[in-house]
Amino acid sequence: MAPLRGSTDHLRVLIANERKDRLELVVPIVASLGHEVIAREIEVADVGAVTARERPDVALVGLGASSQHALDLIDKIVHEAACPVIALLHAPDPAFVREASMRGVFAHISDSDVDDWQSSIDIVLRRFAEYQDLQGAFGRRATIERAKGILMERHSIDEDAAFEMLRERSRIDNRKLIDLAAAVVDGHRLLPKHPQTPETT
Repeated sequence: MAPLRGSTDHLRVLIANERKDRLELVVPIVASLGHEVIAREIEVADVGAVTARERPDVALVGLGASSQHALDLIDKIVHEAACPVIALLHAPDPAFVREASMRGVFAHISDSDVDDWQSSIDIVLRRFAEYQDLQGAFGRRATIERAKGILMERHSIDEDAAFEMLRERSRIDNRKLIDLAAAVVDGHRLLPKHPQTPETT
């Protein structure tokens, strides 16, 4: 598993809520945990660009007067895939939590349990790192499968032979298998200009 990005002792935090008074309440709590609030957002239209620009370590999205507004904020931040999102509740709201989880939040915390915030943030950051590792593993596997498919087509060989070709070239070139597979997908020199036709016996 990859290590967490930096220390969890000092995080760069984005907070978002449609209610400005709620934003102002959250800022000192975040600061008291030793973290820095790098952005405060109210407007859905702005939060995606701010997330992309500021690259926060974690985002706290508060449920204000409109659950839809909060869900839209979550959508925009998650779409940037820059950091995990935690829903901040001021009162229990199971329906919102269920919908927010479908939009990609990693956890929810309550402003009545401020003492638990840091523990929740630590857990969320670890789960987010695991999630990114898993996404990377799936991406690497998909790249290798695509490279094998290309070699099978171009060289008229079966799957095992394609994988052996990749592995042998990886050994000869002293390159990681995934790097070679990516090169094949991008048009590596292993590929002839035209697909070969099977030899007839």
